[in-house]
Amino acid sequence: MSASLPPLREIIDRYELGAKKSLGQHFLLDLNMTRKIARAASVTDSDHVLEIGPGPGGLTRALLETGAQVTAIERDHRCIEALSETAAAFDNRLCVIEADALTANELDLLAGSAPVKIIANLPYNISTELLIKWLKAGPALWSVMALMFQKEVADRILAAPGSKAYGRLSVISQATSLPSRAFNLPARAFTPPPKVDSTVVLFEQPRDIFPALAALEKVTQAAFSQRRKMLRSSLKPIFGDNLSETLLSAGIEETRRAEELSVDQFKNLASILVQ
Repeated sequence: MSASLPPLREIIDRYELGAKKSLGQHFLLDLNMTRKIARAASVTDSDHVLEIGPGPGGLTRALLETGAQVTAIERDHRCIEALSETAAAFDNRLCVIEADALTANELDLLAGSAPVKIIANLPYNISTELLIKWLKAGPALWSVMALMFQKEVADRILAAPGSKAYGRLSVISQATSLPSRAFNLPARAFTPPPKVDSTVVLFEQPRDIFPALAALEKVTQAAFSQRRKMLRSSLKPIFGDNLSETLLSAGIEETRRAEELSVDQFKNLASILVQ
């Protein structure tokens, strides 16, 4: 770490950066943990990293230590000045943009630097929405993502068919990328500690499956919104009178339920829908 930077807790006190519940903030101040996240994504000095919600800059410091160029999107105006101090200490390899990550156009903000690695301790209240946004952007935006979620959300992302956690998020995540569990973090690692443990999920091999992705969202919405019903009932509104023929052509029995289908089977149904 740059010798010119004070400890993170001093930064928090100096700039009055108490975590805001309304922004879903839980700061990760343990530099051993933030460095572990950077290692999970194999960040090097040849990388350009996009970070979301850097807060006081704990993870930001770990990313900058690798020699990488970092673009950070931060909605909380209080953090901007504190992060400018971090940028100065690391040869201005940090560019901080004050914006809302939900509405920001990352490709415009990165000005030709994509694809990048997206690494973030995500605000829990918008983590799923941001993930879906980036999965849709695919390889045009990112090559690797290392993202922090509530452990329960991570379990849903990684769930296998037949499990209770398996659902729309599992199918969409696994259809558009290769997700894996990097490591778990206890609630006590954060300031303030959340009520649940957290998990860093690594996403690799982004896949561009348009136009089938929109169809996949439609199929999974119908199937999992009535997950206890058989497919011959839950998918009827989408496929209509062609449902039996569609399921037969995809090698799927009408009496099966959504949680029993593999990701590939859902992708097959989406492909049929866009034909």
